[in-house]
This record gives sequence, structure tokens and C-alpha cells, in this order.
Amino acid sequence: ESVYYVYFENSSSNPLLIRRIEELNKTANGNVEAKVVCFYRRRDISSTLIALADKHALGSGCCAGQSAQLEEEMENPELNPVDLPEKQKHQLRHRELFLSRQLESLPATHIRGKCCVTLLNETEALKSYLDREDAFFYSLVYDPQQKTLLADKGEIRVGNKYQADITDFLREGEEDGRDLAKLEEKVWDPSSPLTEKQIDQFLVVARSVGTFARALDCSSSVRQPSLHMSAAAASRDITLFHAMDTLDKTGYDMTRAIAALVPQGGPVLCRDEMEEWSASEANLFEEALEKYGKDFTDIQQDFLPWKTLTSIIEYYYMWKTTDRYVQQKRLKAAEAESKLKQVYIPNYNKPNPNQLSGNSVKPAGVGGQTPGLGRACESCYTTSSYQWYSWGPPNMQCRLCASCWTYWKKYGGLKMPTRLDGARPGPNRNNMSPHSVPMRHGGSPKFAVKTRQAFYLQTTQVSRSARRVCQDIIRPRFLARHPYLPLNTAQIKQECALRLPDEPKKPSPLKPVERKSLESVVRYLEAHPCPPKPDPPRGQMVTTGSLTPIKSTGNILNNGSPTILGKRTYEQHNGIDGETVEVLLRGKGKPDELHVFADLSQGF
Repeated sequence: ESVYYVYFENSSSNPLLIRRIEELNKTANGNVEAKVVCFYRRRDISSTLIALADKHALGSGCCAGQSAQLEEEMENPELNPVDLPEKQKHQLRHRELFLSRQLESLPATHIRGKCCVTLLNETEALKSYLDREDAFFYSLVYDPQQKTLLADKGEIRVGNKYQADITDFLREGEEDGRDLAKLEEKVWDPSSPLTEKQIDQFLVVARSVGTFARALDCSSSVRQPSLHMSAAAASRDITLFHAMDTLDKTGYDMTRAIAALVPQGGPVLCRDEMEEWSASEANLFEEALEKYGKDFTDIQQDFLPWKTLTSIIEYYYMWKTTDRYVQQKRLKAAEAESKLKQVYIPNYNKPNPNQLSGNSVKPAGVGGQTPGLGRACESCYTTSSYQWYSWGPPNMQCRLCASCWTYWKKYGGLKMPTRLDGARPGPNRNNMSPHSVPMRHGGSPKFAVKTRQAFYLQTTQVSRSARRVCQDIIRPRFLARHPYLPLNTAQIKQECALRLPDEPKKPSPLKPVERKSLESVVRYLEAHPCPPKPDPPRGQMVTTGSLTPIKSTGNILNNGSPTILGKRTYEQHNGIDGETVEVLLRGKGKPDELHVFADLSQGF
């Protein structure tokens, strides 16, 4: 059966979706819908899960044996992703997908082409995925509801490290030095004195004993209400295996073996998994098999957690021998014949809304070359393309060339790493602002930096009370000078809850304020007059004894020149992010001493 992986388009500005077609269905109005399995890109998953996926790829957290195998794989440079250049590493991330169990129905008219998705091959060089067009790989399974990543069960184990060690062939007359009694257990002797006819007669007796045992058992009489069903259950393999095992343990003495089948307490009843499971459990298993396939671990976790994995697998192979399985197989084959096998998808020729027309861009020069003031491609920095597409937020007015737009739609990323991924070389970087916005009209940015959104931090009544009740624990003056020290809020809440009932009984004491008399202040000012402000010598450094505040001379990133009206830019109004404005104040005790204070923007 052929498996088709296709591109689906759900938005003109977003990358194409990658899906696997399970079946094609025709709706009542005549349209064709595809039932598909979802694949997710790295950009669709949270950064926390991406970090876990990268850890899984590097083999971190493995046991000693797995780490040794990883070292062997890393010795091969073709299989080692670390040896790839940064550009190829960046593009290889665009080829990684994450399988999911999620199914959805999409209109077949949204199909935009075919692609190839394979399980990550451990023996294939990673670069081979980059050499093939529309080729993707996956190794992890993503659950969009639980937000979890799991390793796919279908790992390919190829190589000498997965093979058993084969011993050398024994020469003629050479004895095996191993103790065979410890390596194997004898359960049947083909050279026994019994003939084939006698063994068959004993097996008939064992089936009869099993049928009689089910007639005496109340639970069995409910599950097999007829004699025919009881005899069929008694003829299953578990009854015959037990009979032959009993015959071997009694030394192939049929008299002793029959006596062992019918002990003093009653006849021996042997049941297998097919007989132990109830009808509701069997229905749950068939429902789980329809949803998960032969993924017995997921079947156990989601449908039959009270069953062991061994029991589920054993029941599966017995269930395949039943008439119900044969009937379901015939019904599925008949349904598959009646379903659509293929659908014709015409070429999609509608114009993309993201296409930039000639009116929305500057007129091109000779040979399609845009003027130097024009905006280059955000991915490859080319300034010439037969078609441009708008990309990114509308206020940024970024654009991609036709080749990079096709790459973006298929692989969900740009060909070159962005500033977030790492520095990337590019032409004409001298006309770029620190925010990667091209400078136009004499160096002024076309789009000014947006002012940060203001916020208001409202403190609760309990927090305000805790500041006074637990002042010895909080130490606000100490924390104001050490803003990055962690604070145990749980301990403060617990201590505040214990102290609050007693706090109203003890009013907070007022701190006495010692005010000096007016005469003493006047005498002090007369004895210490304010010295005049000296003008600093031109061309010399200003000493710390000067009373004039020192103006910050740090490098200010000016994104634009002042206009004719002399308006100041954003940075001149608000300063630069990350700088600390120092204010020089006269000390209280010594007039010539200067103290530097930093404005605390945050407090408890």
C-alpha cells in the first residue's frame, strides 16, 4: 500500500503543513476530503521540548552502554552532526519533523505538492537529507494535547553492535566445552517408548478432561454456554501443551499422566488469554488496535492499564486466529475497494496575496536591479528578483525573493541564520541600524523603535502587611542594595500568617525624629559656606572634587539625526537600555565627599 506525504496550505503567509494521507473521502456535496496524520515542525513546538529533542539527538542522559555506542557513531564524520557547517546545521533543523497521533480532515483542494518523510536512518549521512528536495525526517512523537515528546518505537538497529557474537565452528571430533545442561532445558523426548497413535489418544483424553472441567466451572459455562464452544476452547494449544508436558514429567507413563490430569480436587482446567479476557476487554482491544495499530505500549497505557504487556501481545496473536479477525479483514478489504484511490489536483495558479506589485516597491533599475536605497531580501540579501513577497510583521515591511519565499513555504525557515540563531554575514551592513532595519533618507530609520508598554504593579494588602510584620526576615534595605538575591516567599507567607493574629495587639512603634534647633543649623551654615562652582579648564579631565554633575559620555546609538525643529530622538528622551544613570550628590557629613546612587527601578 502506497503512503503519500503532501504539503497542505492553510494560510498564504504561513509555511505549508506536512501531512500523511490516510484515506480520501467524498462528502455529500461532492467535495473530496483527506483524512491525514499531522506532522509538526520545530517552530510549532515550545522551546523547552525542542531542548529535550536536541538532548535526545546528542545522546545525553544515556547509560554507559549507550554512551559507548554513541562514541562509536561519532567517530564517523558523515554521521556526526557536529562536523557540519553552521549553515547546513541551520538548514538541517528545517528538515526535522515530529510525528503525532492526531488525525484531521482537510480539503483535497488545499494540497500543494508531494514530499518525502522517513524515520531517521542511523546509517545514513545527515547531509543526504539536505541534498534531496522535499525530504524530511523524524525520530520523536509529539503529543499536542499533553505537550510531550516520546521516542518512536521503530528504531532501526543495524550494525555489528546489534548482532550476536557467533562462536567458531567446531571441528570434527571436537567437544563443546560449555555445560549444555545450564544452557537448555529438555521438555520432550522424541525417542520415547510411546507411539504416535498412543500420544494422539492421550491428547484426546486431555481434551475430554478439559471439556468436563469447563462444564464444572461456573464462569466457563457463562462464557461458553454450549458444549460445542467448550470443546473448542478445550482443544486450544494451552491444553495440548500442558498434556504433553505432563506426559514428559511422568516418564511417558500414560496411567500416571492421566491420573495427573484428574487429581483429587477435580480435573485440571487450562485457560489462555483468549479465554481469560471478557467481552468488554476484547471490544476495548479492537478499538485500541483501530486507533494505535500494533503499538502495544500505547494500547496498554490508554485502554488496558490493568493488563500486562505480555498478556496483550499474547492475546493479539490468538485474536488473529479467530473468525472475528477474518471477518473484519474482509470488511476492511471491501471498504478499501469502495474508497477513492486517487484524486486529480490541478495546478494552483492563483496569485499569492503576499506578492508585492510594482506599485508597492520602488521602481527597478536596469536588469531588475533595485536602487541602493531599496530593501534587500531578508534571507539571502539579494537585491534582484523577478518577484518579491512580503514577509514578517506588516510594520517591518520585510520581503523575500522568489527563491527564499519558496524555501520559507516548504521548510518553515530562512536559508541563512537570523540574529536570534547567531550572527550571519551580509552585504551592506554599514547601512543597517542595531535592530537590523535598513537606514534610509540620510541615515534616519524609516520606522522608529516602539516605546515599551507601561505597566502598573499593584501590591496586595497582605503583601503590604508582610513588609511590616516580617521586616526582620525581608530586610528591605538590604534587598534594595542586592536586587538579584532570591527571596523565600513561602517562608514569608507562613511566618506572616503566624504573626498577623498577634500583630494588632502590639501597635508598631513610631520612630522618634530628632530635629535640631534653628539656631544650630544657622551656626553650621555660617561656619561652612558653600564654595563657588569652579569652571573646569577646557581640554582637561574633570576631577571628582567638582560639584558639577558629570554628563555621561557613553556611546549613544542614535538611530536618526535631529530634524530642523530640533526634536530629540527616542534615545535622547529615554536613554539606552541597560545603562545606569549616575547622580552625584553632596554628602551629609563631609562637604567634599561625593556619593554615587543608582535609581532603583524595582522594590519589594
